[in-house]
Amino acid sequence: MWVTSSMPQVWDEEAAAKGGGAAAVTPAPAAAMLGSLAGWLSRTVQPQPPPPRVCGTEGGPPVTAPRLRLRDGRHLAYCESGVPRDQARFKVVFSHGFTGSREDSVRASQEVAEELGVYMVGFDRAGYGQSDPNPNRSVKSAALDVEELADALGLGPKFYVIGISLGCHAVWGALKYIPDRIAGAAMMAPVVNYWWPGFPPELAAEVYAKQEVGDQWALRVSHHAPGILHWWMDQSWLPTSTVVAGTTPLPNARDAEIRRNMQADGTFQQKREQATQQGIHESYYRDMTVMFGKWEFDPMALPEPPCPVHLWQGDEDGLVPVVLQRYLAGKLAWVNYHELPGTGHFLSAVPGLGDTVLRTLFGQKQ
Repeated sequence: MWVTSSMPQVWDEEAAAKGGGAAAVTPAPAAAMLGSLAGWLSRTVQPQPPPPRVCGTEGGPPVTAPRLRLRDGRHLAYCESGVPRDQARFKVVFSHGFTGSREDSVRASQEVAEELGVYMVGFDRAGYGQSDPNPNRSVKSAALDVEELADALGLGPKFYVIGISLGCHAVWGALKYIPDRIAGAAMMAPVVNYWWPGFPPELAAEVYAKQEVGDQWALRVSHHAPGILHWWMDQSWLPTSTVVAGTTPLPNARDAEIRRNMQADGTFQQKREQATQQGIHESYYRDMTVMFGKWEFDPMALPEPPCPVHLWQGDEDGLVPVVLQRYLAGKLAWVNYHELPGTGHFLSAVPGLGDTVLRTLFGQKQ
């Protein structure tokens, strides 16, 4: 079958042309096939996703969360926690991960939040939950949404940012596009893009090939032919994302138990329904094309920002390869890297870690 993962492999030509930076490998026939398939579909099938069911519009889900209006007319839904905003010493914007929502957080204890004086605001990223879709969503737009949210809520000239999993692309974007606004940044199990030029090609190839075949192809389509991702993911006869399906093998026992319990009690499906209520294309699939698409910059080429940056990574993460995270942290001397032994991907569920993240980010002793 033409979707096997054993075909000859070549490097992304764009990355190679830029000077030998790493890129996720793509089987030689695969890139050509994806380009041809995308062109054929656009001429014949025209696989456009259904229009979004925008919250608050006729036929769309109701608006039940606090929202603010952005300069381009979109709305962002948000959720506040911790101490009252006007009493806070530290003000944090939290960017949720894939399948997440404004209600997600680092799960720090209320006692520590009060002791430190932490105010935190989470928000539905564009197209998720009750935040309006953004057809032009990008890494840069994610960072600017963070900045505009902070300004609308009066968080001051500088504020902290914390991201988890795929939501960390907004943190990288903030360090690139608004570094002077950031007082400190923390990333928890940040998803990596195999096409970032800073990764050694051989290492990226080796790690990429260890993914499930469906995930390899979902990422290839996200990168090379994002316009047909929604069509690809809808075809039962094609290999598609195990992450979306919730079937990715998880080597860490805690991760596996958490997912098993969430699927058993209905939480997994409830989170999916909440996240995708305006359309799975506007939430999950745009996440995939932004995260694994062609970035305007390589995080490993960023200059040192004027703020502390911390990164936490589990060494048994079944979704983010620890070897790539180690390499990235080794390239960026200004990243304070914290590797957690015997730990998987779901870091917010690690007992006490939320408190540690806050204390470390703010430079407060235990």
